[in-house]
Amino acid sequence: MLTKTGSKKTLGGMTVLLAAALTLSACGDSKSSGDSKELTKVSQVTNWFAEPEHGGQYAALDKGFYKDAGLDMTIQSGGPGISSTQIVAGGKAEFGMGQADEILLARQNGIPLVAIAATFQKNPQGIMFHKGQFKDIKELNGNKIYVGSGVVFWEYLKKAYSLDKVTEMKYTGSLANFVADPKAATQIYITSEPFSMQQEGVDVDYFLNYDLGYKQYGNVLYTTEDFLKKHPDTVKAYVEASIKGWDYYKDHSDEINKVMQEKNPDLKLEAMAYGAKAQEPLVYGGDAETNGVGYMSKDIWSGLQAQLVDMGLLKKAEPIEDVFTNEYLPGKGK
Repeated sequence: MLTKTGSKKTLGGMTVLLAAALTLSACGDSKSSGDSKELTKVSQVTNWFAEPEHGGQYAALDKGFYKDAGLDMTIQSGGPGISSTQIVAGGKAEFGMGQADEILLARQNGIPLVAIAATFQKNPQGIMFHKGQFKDIKELNGNKIYVGSGVVFWEYLKKAYSLDKVTEMKYTGSLANFVADPKAATQIYITSEPFSMQQEGVDVDYFLNYDLGYKQYGNVLYTTEDFLKKHPDTVKAYVEASIKGWDYYKDHSDEINKVMQEKNPDLKLEAMAYGAKAQEPLVYGGDAETNGVGYMSKDIWSGLQAQLVDMGLLKKAEPIEDVFTNEYLPGKGK
C-alpha cells in the first residue's frame, strides 16, 4: 500500500520519509494479520447439481463468507451415481450434504459421519399426485407409484399406512408416465416437480413425507468424526459461513440463483425462483425461527433412528449424541 507520502515526490525531508516508513510498516502489519492470512483449502460435495436447495452454500461462496472465515472453498456438484458419503469418507472432500437417514445408515456401515447442521428443518421429499385424486395416503392402495429402489421413506410409508396393494414402478426422473396416468403418484421434491407440472398445465397436489410421520432433516451438512476431532476450528468456520450464506439467500435468492445457473444452465431461473419460495418455510420455519438456520433437535434425530430400527434398517440405536452436534452453529453449544 504505497501512498503519495511514500513516493519519490516527497524526497525533500527526513520527517516525511520517516512518516512514510511508519505508514508502510503499519500497512504491512495489517495485511499480515488479515488480507494475507493463508486460507485453508477445503471442499464440500452437494447432493445434486446446483439448485435452490443449495442456495446458502453458493451464497457463502459468491459473497466471500467462506473466504472471510479463512477458507479456500470448492463446491463439488453431486448428481446421478455420485455418492457424497463415499467422497467424504475417502477424504476427497471435507464436507458433504445428504439426508438424515443416509447419515444414520452410513454410520452403521462403518462410515462415521457426523451431522453439523441441517439446511432443511422439514425434508422437501414428498409424494405427488393429480389434484383431487387422493385425500389420504392410504388411498394409494390399488394404484401405481413411481419410486426409486430402496428409498427409505417409502419403506416407512408402506409399513406405517399398510400400503401393500400399491404397484411400485421404477422412478427414472421422467414424469411422462405420471402425467399420462391420472391415478398414478410419484416421488418428488416439493420444491421442484410441482413447478414442472405447472409449466405443463397439469394440476397436482402432494403429501409431504415429514407431515406423514417420516420426520427427517434434509440436506444435512456433515463431516467425519476424524476431521471433526482434528480440525474443530475449520468445522466451525465452515458451519458459520454456510449459515451466513443461508441467511443471505433468504432475501437475495434472485441474485444467487443467477450464480447457480452458471453452474447448472439447464435449470431455468423461473424454476429456481419457485424452488426458493417453496422451500422458505422448510428452511427458515420450525425450530429455525427461534434457534436459527441449521439447528437440530435430539427428539427429531432419536425419532428417525427409532423408525429405522423398527423397519429393520438399523440393527441398533447408538447414542444419538454421536450422530449430530449443534456445537458449531453460530452462538450455539451442544
